[in-house]
Amino acid sequence: MAASSSLCPNRTLSLSLRPSHKRNNQFASFHSVLRFPDFASSRCRLSSDSNSRNLTLGLKASATSAAPVMDQPTSSSSSPDVSTIVEVDLGDRSYPIYIGSGLLNQPELLQRHIHGKQVLVVTNTTIAPLYLDKTISALTDGNPNVKVESVILPDGEKFKDMETLMKIFDKAIESRMDRRCTFVALGGGVIGDMCGYAAASYLRGVNFIQIPTTVMAQVDSSVGGKTGINHRLGKNLIGAFYQPQCVLIDTDTLNTLPDRELASGLAEVIKYGLIRDAEFFEWQEKNMQALLARDPSAFAYAIKRSCENKAEVVSLDEKESGLRATLNLGHTFGHAIETGFGYGQWLHGEAVAAGTVMAVDMSYRLGWIDDSLVKRVHTILQQAKLPTAPPETMTVDMFKSVMAVDKKVADGLLRLILLKGPLGNCVFTGDYDRQALDDTLHAFCKS
Repeated sequence: MAASSSLCPNRTLSLSLRPSHKRNNQFASFHSVLRFPDFASSRCRLSSDSNSRNLTLGLKASATSAAPVMDQPTSSSSSPDVSTIVEVDLGDRSYPIYIGSGLLNQPELLQRHIHGKQVLVVTNTTIAPLYLDKTISALTDGNPNVKVESVILPDGEKFKDMETLMKIFDKAIESRMDRRCTFVALGGGVIGDMCGYAAASYLRGVNFIQIPTTVMAQVDSSVGGKTGINHRLGKNLIGAFYQPQCVLIDTDTLNTLPDRELASGLAEVIKYGLIRDAEFFEWQEKNMQALLARDPSAFAYAIKRSCENKAEVVSLDEKESGLRATLNLGHTFGHAIETGFGYGQWLHGEAVAAGTVMAVDMSYRLGWIDDSLVKRVHTILQQAKLPTAPPETMTVDMFKSVMAVDKKVADGLLRLILLKGPLGNCVFTGDYDRQALDDTLHAFCKS
């Protein structure tokens, strides 16, 4: 499975990150009234070793960043105008992430990003009865010239395929959508990925907007422009990088999210703390019960901090040439679980959680982290009601066959995201002892 890399001079790149706080004039009237840690003084270290294909990342949050800490869930609720913006800085393709309660009741947020007169809302059978009418109202209120069509897809990862994707194209073509139309993704990660890929492909590219309704989509998949569908041989093997016009996160949509889906999304929240934001991980350890209890203040903070981390990385490495790959901690093992066990059997976050434990186990076997961090990862995932081991039906051969076609394989070499050093540091590397990988797989599989 592995192939040795050719020798070449080592390269080291050091940089400091200062996230952009610029706002376009069109956003001037929409201001942040929540108070969150200031990342302007955060510093990031990135080193690249061409010989071993390593990438190491660490982030130190400002010592003055005071995260809100809630020892117990509170009953406070957010008013509709309590909102904030995180910007994904990609030059002339930059876009805002609106975060707040009741944002679907603020039509101007969506309408400022609609450039033509045709809109296609893509949603599923679960979300349509809950939020489709409200979304259509937000798109058309005071704007009668906009014509909105919708396509309602079956719900679930197992429908993230070419056959279901064609339903979006069918509706767009039947409705004679032109190049100035806008596709709107209303739903979780599956809907966002498929709608985005359809937008990237239809008429060689039309505008689209993300309205994520799950924790998973709000903190991860809706941000950064990854779109695509699954193939029977692997997850997300067909797709494109295609950025939205905006991401609108109405936190009220989490009120209808099942507990299992909510817990699944927390796997991605935990990931950010492990790979690059130690202070955030420590906050999660103190506030996991508040998150599970759907405390609005806790969730507003967790979503914003997660989006800040994601936006920061995407702004530096949009096409996942190195740095962005670190966001895939646990995903190589996790995608193997989803593919091998069957799409839809486990939720994505559940597979990522088990995959994270496996990546942490391998990191420990390599001597890159100490035992205390292994225990902390197990504890926080258990608190989040997430699995800490793959399904018993998964075998070593199943893992290896799926991982062999993973997108992070380069020249026959499987590169992994592993933890290395203190909490908040990781590496993206193909330079590791293959025996450690085998030992981890055998430790978690019966055969």
